[in-house]
Amino acid sequence: MEASSAATGEASRRTRGARSQRREAGRNLGIPFIVRNIPTYDVLGEESLQRIERTADRILAEVGIEFRDDAVALDHWKRAGAKVDGVRVTFEPGMLKEIVRSAPPQFTQHARNPARSIEIGGRNVVFSPAYGSPFVMDLDKGRRYGTIEDFRNLVKLAQSSPWLHHSGGTICEPVDVPVNKRHLDMVYSHIKYSDRAFMGSITAEERAEDSIEMARILFGADFVDKNCVILGNVNVNSPLVWDGTMTRSLRAYARANQAAVIVPFILGGAMGPVTNAGAIAQSYAETLAGCALTQLERKGAPVIFGNFLSSMSLRSGSPTFGTPEPAIGSMVVGQLARRLGLPLRCAGNFSNSKLPDAQAMQEGVMSMLSAVHCGANFILHSAGFVDGLLAMSYEKFVMDTDFCGALHSYLAGVVVDDNALAMDAFLEVGPGSHFLGCDHTMRNYQTAFWDSALSDNEPFEKWVEQGETDMATRANRSWKKTLAEYEAPPLDVAIDEALMDYVTRRKNSMPDAWY
Repeated sequence: MEASSAATGEASRRTRGARSQRREAGRNLGIPFIVRNIPTYDVLGEESLQRIERTADRILAEVGIEFRDDAVALDHWKRAGAKVDGVRVTFEPGMLKEIVRSAPPQFTQHARNPARSIEIGGRNVVFSPAYGSPFVMDLDKGRRYGTIEDFRNLVKLAQSSPWLHHSGGTICEPVDVPVNKRHLDMVYSHIKYSDRAFMGSITAEERAEDSIEMARILFGADFVDKNCVILGNVNVNSPLVWDGTMTRSLRAYARANQAAVIVPFILGGAMGPVTNAGAIAQSYAETLAGCALTQLERKGAPVIFGNFLSSMSLRSGSPTFGTPEPAIGSMVVGQLARRLGLPLRCAGNFSNSKLPDAQAMQEGVMSMLSAVHCGANFILHSAGFVDGLLAMSYEKFVMDTDFCGALHSYLAGVVVDDNALAMDAFLEVGPGSHFLGCDHTMRNYQTAFWDSALSDNEPFEKWVEQGETDMATRANRSWKKTLAEYEAPPLDVAIDEALMDYVTRRKNSMPDAWY
C-alpha cells in the first residue's frame, strides 16, 4: 500500500507539472484548425433526403424568393435563365445546383501569420467566437452595451486561446462608435490584436468594400484577388426574402474573390414552419439561392453553405436556443451540404441562459455537439453566446473555449497502433498491480488525456480550503489574468500606419450616423 501511495503521489506530481507545460505549450502553439478523425453522423436515408430536396425545388419553382432593392442581382438571375417577375424570382428544379458546381469544395482562408491560415471544407473544422451581440456581460459589471474596449478584449481572449482557430467578426457591437464607422475599428482591431483569419462587415455594400480594402492593405491587392483572406457572414431575411443590403454585400465579397457565408436564420413557428423537415427545406432553398448568386457574380468564388435553425416557445413566442430539434435538424443540413459538395457553417454553442450557468452549458453542449457531428467546417458562435445571442459573456467565453479544447481531443478519435494498444504495459505490469509507474505510462502521460484549465478535480476538502469556487468564478479570474498578460502579435509598422491612415480618411469622409 505504501509503495502504491508513493507511486500515486509521484505520478500526481508529474501530471501537475505536465498540465502546466501543456497549457503553456498550447498558448504558444495551438493548431491552426482541426482535421476530424471521426466520421460525420447521417440521420436520414436517401429517400428522405430526396423528399427534402424535391420540396425545396418546389418552393423555388412554385413560390420563389424575392430579391429586393438590387437590380444587379435580378439581372444576374435573368441572364442565368430564372423567371423574374418584379422582385420575385422562380427557378427550374436543378438550376441552382448546377450553378453552385463552380464553387470550390474546400479553400484556404489566409491569416496574416501564415502558420494560422485555415482550411475550410473537407474534414477540416474551424472554431470561431460568437457574433453579433449588442450587449456584453461579466460577473463584476453585469449586462451592459458593448464598447470598442469590450470588442478588443474579446479579440484578445480569442487570440490567447489555443482552442479557437479564427478571430471572428462582430464579436460584440461597439455601440460607443457610430454605426457607419464602427466596422473600420472592428476590422482594424482584428488585424492589430490577432494574427488569425477574421471576418469583415456586411451591414452595407460600402462597409463590405472597406473591409476588403483593409485586407488588401494587409495582404496586397494581387494576393487578395487570387486568395481568400476575409469572410462575410450574410443573412437571409427569412422567409424567402433576400434584401438588397445583404445581396449587395454578398456580391461585394464574391466580386473580390472573398468568401460569403450564406446563412438563413429560421425561428421555427415564426420565420419558418414549426416542423423540422419543412424548416430544413426552406433553409436549403434560401441558402442555395445565395450560394448561386455568388457564382453569378464571380464564377469560382469561395462560398460557405450556412444554416441557423432555432426553435421558439409556443407559449410565449420567445426564441429558444440549444434545444434538441434544431440540433438534430443540423445533422440533416450537414448531409444536404455534403451532397452539394460545399463547405458548411452550421450550429454552434447556443444558449438562452442569462448567466454562465448549468443551463448555458447544457444548451451549449447540445448545439455544439450537433455542429461537430453534422460535419460543420466553420463553426461560428463557438464561444461566448448567452441570452439568445443578445449578449457576450466574458466568463462563458472562457468556459466555452475550454470546452472547445475537449472537442479537439474528441474529434481526434481513437488511435489504434502498437503504442496505443499498450501490450508492453500489460507484459510489464501483469495481473493485480497498477499502471501508474510503468514505462508505458511514463512515455504517454503528458499527452494521454485532455486537461481542462477550469475544471476542479481536487478532493472536496481542498476545494473548500481554496474558496469553494464554481467554474464561472474561476473563468472570471482566468479572463482577467489572460488580458493582464496579453501581448499583441507583431504587425509591420508600415502596414499598421497605412491601415490607420485609411481608417482616419474614411471616418473623416462622412458624418457620424447612429442608426
